[in-house]
Amino acid sequence: MIGDRSAVTARAFMQDLAGRLANRVQLTTDGHRAYLEAVESAFGVDVDYAMLVKMYGNDRETEARYSPAECIGCRTVEITGDPKSEHISTSHVERHNLTIRMHMRRFTRLTNAHSKKIENHQHAFALHAMFYNFAKVNQAIRVTPAMEAGIADHIWTIEEIAALAD
Repeated sequence: MIGDRSAVTARAFMQDLAGRLANRVQLTTDGHRAYLEAVESAFGVDVDYAMLVKMYGNDRETEARYSPAECIGCRTVEITGDPKSEHISTSHVERHNLTIRMHMRRFTRLTNAHSKKIENHQHAFALHAMFYNFAKVNQAIRVTPAMEAGIADHIWTIEEIAALAD
């Protein structure tokens, strides 16, 4: 889902996520407070939910002021259900976010390559998602994610993806 970090977006995101899941899940979010109400609204008590809250040091007053503050630790907060401590992690989504930033300059922080219109941002992300899932071979599984999921029978070319935009 593409949107801002508002409570409205968090709620829409969690409602969409809950609608895609058939079984009880364990969910971990970062410390963004909008998720508290959004998760409760979408899942009720039918979720094992925890927050992973990162703690940051003081901002530096040097030429590195645009760099993020140093993460000096984190704490887990169990919110609902019975989340298993060994599975409380945001590592998978953070790694995926890094992949997105590395593949698309418009997601790189502090650049002039950002999207000026939300529609352009959505289209760029859709192209990335198609490439990542249908054209890029995953080194671990040696096929594309779409092939592994059984929804594609070949590695798509850029031309095939571009033809979808017509």
